[in-house]
Amino acid sequence: MTIKSTFSDLYHEKTNYQFMSRKWRWLLISSILIAVSVGSFIANGLNTSIEFKGGTSFEATLAEKQPDVGQVRDLLANNNLGELKIQTLNNDTIKVTAKRLSQDQQAGVLKELSEYASVDQTDISISDVGPSWGKRVTKQSTQALVVFFLLVALYMIFRFEWAMSLAAILSMLHDVIITVGIYSLLKFNVAPATVVAFLTILGFSLYDTVVVFDKIRDNTKIWKKLKQASYSDMVNTSLNEVLARSINTSIVAVLPVLSLIFVGTYLLGATALLDFSLALAVGLAAGAYSSIFVATPLVVVIKKWTNKADNM
Repeated sequence: MTIKSTFSDLYHEKTNYQFMSRKWRWLLISSILIAVSVGSFIANGLNTSIEFKGGTSFEATLAEKQPDVGQVRDLLANNNLGELKIQTLNNDTIKVTAKRLSQDQQAGVLKELSEYASVDQTDISISDVGPSWGKRVTKQSTQALVVFFLLVALYMIFRFEWAMSLAAILSMLHDVIITVGIYSLLKFNVAPATVVAFLTILGFSLYDTVVVFDKIRDNTKIWKKLKQASYSDMVNTSLNEVLARSINTSIVAVLPVLSLIFVGTYLLGATALLDFSLALAVGLAAGAYSSIFVATPLVVVIKKWTNKADNM
């Protein structure tokens, strides 16, 4: 007989959702999401900022009118600048990004933009990044992720056991791949702030996973003595006992990030926060999902495959 859980049960940590009986369903969904993310990354790549690939960007705030992407593109069409990325920011600023330009090309763009925006050339900001610097940023970002994963693995093995450590690592890889996939599919901009956000969301995902694993570890001691249920049922009970805490933690973490996106970026015009807050929002959602539907089922699967739990 299936016992339905209510919101009151969730609040009092008395739910009885059958997560583990559907573990293959959750893992299949995650596998599909990973496949789509990897496919998109292979086919489309990432929309990286000039900090990673090098280039020259210009930002001009218009004095007398709103920016028009089409007009700016037509204005710069005869300057032999190659492919241009033109964006509007805050409804009054135009941003033009191109391959790395020579001094003469930069001077030409400055002249055109200053006339279009009705501002002095000195009021237009320029960012000029060489490809070698971009490669260094990419290498250092990759190294930071690798070091983070190694430290997490050591921490999880020390605090729990190798099976939980492996499940936590795979869960965080799941979060990174899906977040990268969403960025690839939706063409979101990837900047150095995005990498910082990746590390931040991995920390959150790890925290949420540790909360669940702590409860499993505590209940495992009781389970080994009583053996009144299977290991899978014990894990399912543990997950239900911390479900409310996991949901509340995720909501509390996501709400400030959403405020950064909608209030800070769109209402107050603080666009510098967008790269960071957008990655946080996507990653927090993936992390909240993975701690329940990926990390915990993986522990049960790994234990079963290695015959480390009885009565699976």
